[in-house]
Amino acid sequence: MENTTDTLKADTPGKLIPDPWEAAYLRFETPEQEIQKFIARLNRLGAPQWPRHAEIVELFCGRGNGLIALERLGFTRIEGVDLSPRLLAQFKGSAKCTLADCRQLPFPDRSKDVLIVQGGLHHLPALPNDLDQTFSEMQRVLRKEGRVMFVEPWCTPFLTFVHFISELPPVRRISSKMDAFATMTHYERRTYEQWLGQPELIKKIARAHFVPVHEHFAWGKWNFVGTPH
Repeated sequence: MENTTDTLKADTPGKLIPDPWEAAYLRFETPEQEIQKFIARLNRLGAPQWPRHAEIVELFCGRGNGLIALERLGFTRIEGVDLSPRLLAQFKGSAKCTLADCRQLPFPDRSKDVLIVQGGLHHLPALPNDLDQTFSEMQRVLRKEGRVMFVEPWCTPFLTFVHFISELPPVRRISSKMDAFATMTHYERRTYEQWLGQPELIKKIARAHFVPVHEHFAWGKWNFVGTPH
């Protein structure tokens, strides 16, 4: 899960407090744990076959651990885009990061080889319009032989079980990770449930913009790799 909103809120005049969603996200897993997760995911979804000089953009990049994973895999032309200046400020790698809305990407037509989203689409506030607009922008920016890669939550039996377990008070007391997951779910509930509740619509919009090369649903995730129409 990646945030797409500003992550600090005013408490009293002149004082800022951490947004509770981001606070939970930051304790859900360490940066190194997230980087290793992203490396395994990228390898599993075909990154070893991408040219190392490919121009890659991660959308909804958050604090940038996906960008670090790409760097460790040997990619050198990497950029990130996110709507949260607070999360972008935490990135310490060499990739270029841009504060921008993924519904209006700041890139020329046919200028990128790979666009990646790891847990950002389910934060879009209005379906289907925001998703269609985001996919239209991605389709515009991708080169003809480019690739998209999405990994988003999906309502599988495993995810249903995790939701049930994470809401049990004894589990939340014992497991900081489960407590963080339940907290994130609580604060993103409207967009999260909107996303999980419309699987056929989401797949239809995706296929209207991209031709699937690889797709599977497992462990509470939608894994999609495709090419632009």
